[in-house]
Amino acid sequence: MGNCLCVKPATNDEVTTLNTREAPPARFMIKIESFSVLEKYGIKKYETKLFVAGDYKWRLIFKFNGKDSDYISVNLAMADTTSLPTNWEVNALFSVFLFNEISGNYLSSTGRTLCFQAKWGISNFISRKVLSDPSNGYIIDDSCVFGAEDFVVKREAVIERVLLTNVNTYYNHALEILGFTQLPQRWVFEEFDARGQKWYNFFFSISSSSWGRPVHIDLATINDPNKGFIVKYCCLLNIEINVKAVAQVS
Repeated sequence: MGNCLCVKPATNDEVTTLNTREAPPARFMIKIESFSVLEKYGIKKYETKLFVAGDYKWRLIFKFNGKDSDYISVNLAMADTTSLPTNWEVNALFSVFLFNEISGNYLSSTGRTLCFQAKWGISNFISRKVLSDPSNGYIIDDSCVFGAEDFVVKREAVIERVLLTNVNTYYNHALEILGFTQLPQRWVFEEFDARGQKWYNFFFSISSSSWGRPVHIDLATINDPNKGFIVKYCCLLNIEINVKAVAQVS
């Protein structure tokens, strides 16, 4: 791959989706004072100082008074690329911001994941007419605040592989509970194995009106000697587990 953009720059015919949010941009902000001087002297471009994101150096490039253009364009460019290897590329999520002094919110472009090898920009971020209208709140006292978020997408994803095996197997586990009426309020019985998995942490509360599944059997019934659940302070519990599938994660 040569030294070119993987994403085509925006054109004047392209619609830029804008949103609003309260939080300021996390990466870079610039306040432009005496904004009217740009148009007065026909200043067409301004490049910001460098800022760092994802171990790379970046800058914003503003174009204010392009020929036959009614829009302010904002470009994100990488700096110091001479030290990067041949056929380098960087994937980044890029958004542009403009502060509204009246609402206290930020106008922002929808973040786009881009493959950088030079620069990328939004040629129609906001029209000069909308920006310059004081009632819109973007320029107050001849000053405005722009910002940018640039998050580098590193190729460090954690990959997980899950293999599901359909087994549909039943397991039974018998448990003899001695001294049932003397058990503490919370009790954990012995761990057991089913399909290679450990099962444990079954809790009983003998002070509650029910145990196990909700209203499975109340204590009055289980303690009634005529019912035959407890004989000589001992009861037998049978646990049935139906294992539908087993997941192997790697």
